Amino acid sequence: MAPLRTFAALFLAANSASAFAPSTSVVSKVVSSSRTSTSVASSVFDDATKDWEEEYPQFATWGWGPSVQAEIWNGRHAMFGWVVMCACAYAKGHDLIPNGDAALNLKEWGTLATITDGLNKGKDTISNERAIILIAQVHAFFVGVAATIAPLPFSDTLLLDPNHPMYEWQVERNSKLGGVMPDISKMGVNPHAELMNGRMAMMGIITLLAYSGIQGQSMIDTINEWVGGAYF
Repeated sequence: MAPLRTFAALFLAANSASAFAPSTSVVSKVVSSSRTSTSVASSVFDDATKDWEEEYPQFATWGWGPSVQAEIWNGRHAMFGWVVMCACAYAKGHDLIPNGDAALNLKEWGTLATITDGLNKGKDTISNERAIILIAQVHAFFVGVAATIAPLPFSDTLLLDPNHPMYEWQVERNSKLGGVMPDISKMGVNPHAELMNGRMAMMGIITLLAYSGIQGQSMIDTINEWVGGAYF
């Protein structure tokens, strides 16, 4: 009798639990509602893009403004920024920057060695670590400028150029991307995944800036805090 009673108890429990489960109609309504909201947001995004193309046709031809081309490159810069910041945190934690905490000599560097101190409302001398990271960022910036002015024939250009060999491929790629939610089912090394990764990287940098500003600490210190002190 014991096994029979156990089976009966499990049967009753399953029936009672099913009473709290949402019905198929409710689930379908929720899915339909989410799809409707996504489609509405997508239509707003598409309308804004069309308005930009009509008001600024030349900029839209180059890929400036709210366009897939601009979003892809903004995401690439954000992902590259994360790589650089994590590399800087690793270098700081392993003493790869010589005399990182030492302040620059004001007599040798002049005003280039000063930085505005927002907390004390004055000026302070930057450290050797900050100076090296700053020069590395300037170098990366000018590499990007050079790639924009004179792009390689096999590279994805920052601005759309009808005379570039990759122009037709860029237009075809951009026509399949964009919108509020890209096709996340297409994983791997493809434009859809790159667009989604770029969006997450940009949102991450916004969160990083906001959190660092609230805490009053550097972004490298925030990154190290988020990974549980793995860097230093």
